[in-house]
Amino acid sequence: MGATPEIAAIDELIKQRLAEILPQQIEAQMKAREESRTPSLAIIATKGTLDWAYPPFILGSTAAALGWDVSIFFTFYGLNLLKKDVSDLKVSPLGNPGMPMKMPFGPDWFKGLNWNIPNLLQAGIPGFESVATLLMQQTIKNNGVASIDELRSLSLEADVKFIACQMTVELFGFSHDDFIPGIDYAGAATFLPVAQKADVSLFM
Repeated sequence: MGATPEIAAIDELIKQRLAEILPQQIEAQMKAREESRTPSLAIIATKGTLDWAYPPFILGSTAAALGWDVSIFFTFYGLNLLKKDVSDLKVSPLGNPGMPMKMPFGPDWFKGLNWNIPNLLQAGIPGFESVATLLMQQTIKNNGVASIDELRSLSLEADVKFIACQMTVELFGFSHDDFIPGIDYAGAATFLPVAQKADVSLFM
C-alpha cells in the first residue's frame, strides 16, 4: 500500500530540511575543528653565520609565542647554532651583495653611508671578516636586538623543539657534549614527516 499524499509531502519536507541543515552542521564542525587545531612550523637551518642565526630563532620563538608547534632541524653548518658557545659566530660579507656595510658609530651622515666594498678588496684585506663581525655585533647592540644566546634560550623556554642532524654530527666529528642540553638528535628520515605535516615549512 503506497504512502498517502500527506505522508509523501512530509517526507519530502523532511528531506529538504535535512539537505539544508546537514551542510551547515558539517561546515560548522569543520570550522570548529580547524579553529581548535594547533598550527605547526618546521624550519631547516643549514647556515652557521651570525646573520643567518637570527631568522630561525626569531621565526621559531615568534610562532611558539603565538601558540604554534615549532620544530627546527639543524643540519650541516646550522649545527654551529646549537653549540654551547655561540660568541664566535661570524659574518661573511664576501659574496653577499645584499649585506649593507654601514657603520654603527659616528654622526648620522656617516652612519647613513652604504659602503659598497668590492669582493676583491674584501678578500685581500686580512681580518676583514672579523671587522665586519664586530660592526654587525655593534649594530645589533645599538638597536637593542637580543643576542643569539637570548633568542635561543627564549625559543627553548617556549617549547620550540631543537633537532640536531645526527648524520651531520657524526660527519663533522662532533659529540653531544659540544651542544647545549635539551635538544634531540635524529636523521632526515625522522624529520621529513614532521615537515610534511607542518602548516609552514621553511628552509634557511
